Amino acid sequence: MKRIIASLMLLLSMIPNWADTYDQTRYPIVLVPGVLGFQQVFGIDYFYGIADDLSSHGAQVYATSASALNSSIARGEELLTQVQTILAITGAQKVNLIGHSHGGVAARYVAAVIPSQVASVTTIGSPNAGTPVADALLGIANIPGVGSLGVSIANAFSTLLDGFAGTSYGESAVAEMESMSTAGAAAFNAQFPQGMPSTPCGQGPAYANGQRYYSWGGTSVFTNFLDPTDYLFSVTSLAFQGGASDGLTGQCSSHFGTVLRDNYPWNHGDEINQFLGLRGWFTPDPVAVYRDHVNRLKNAGL
Repeated sequence: MKRIIASLMLLLSMIPNWADTYDQTRYPIVLVPGVLGFQQVFGIDYFYGIADDLSSHGAQVYATSASALNSSIARGEELLTQVQTILAITGAQKVNLIGHSHGGVAARYVAAVIPSQVASVTTIGSPNAGTPVADALLGIANIPGVGSLGVSIANAFSTLLDGFAGTSYGESAVAEMESMSTAGAAAFNAQFPQGMPSTPCGQGPAYANGQRYYSWGGTSVFTNFLDPTDYLFSVTSLAFQGGASDGLTGQCSSHFGTVLRDNYPWNHGDEINQFLGLRGWFTPDPVAVYRDHVNRLKNAGL
């Protein structure tokens, strides 16, 4: 019996463990945080549980940091510096950028600036066409007295968040709102049109400049009463006046490149498996969605 068991163990050890290489892409995966984003705070990853899962399946993953509130260009420059460091450390020729929220816009900026060093860009719940939430906040910011106080509080909070995350960036709530506004997004898209749909709510080109483009997003707002961020998104969703959104980004605004899906039953936080993995019951697992997408990149030779 012992010999039989030993033989079976030997045979099992000779079978390739496909799970370990399921996400083993040619180029490193770079995760890019969005508005009020961070790499890690109090031991909690922004992309909660996602980087660890991808790594366990063979991916080489790097989570980046960014100013909590700033313009698309400023955040793009912050990401550019980190991408160049990742390329130098790994010796890789390119990276695969996966950005959530405003991080997706920053990823698009980097892809446009160094196209030969970016294999793919994936935006998740990104306000690629802007968001009425920013439009509304800009209107409040212009109210004498009230607006300036709100901006000061937002800047102070983002600076505090930087401190908790162990980073130090210049923060600007006004620059953030201007970039995420519909007018700001239109100006950005005119300068960096790669991957953007040519028609409202359409799909963008799947491939350009030697890069592949993908996106997905959600259309639910309040998904779990235990998640404190759901209450915030319930308020911000009012800016959409009944239109489909994840609480911060509209369904059509999330479109970029190949639209893999634009109606996941998630809100803006669920898209990164936050808060602490809380989401609607019986909804798709965000971690699994990322895992399958990175496998998609692998199968595309990226």
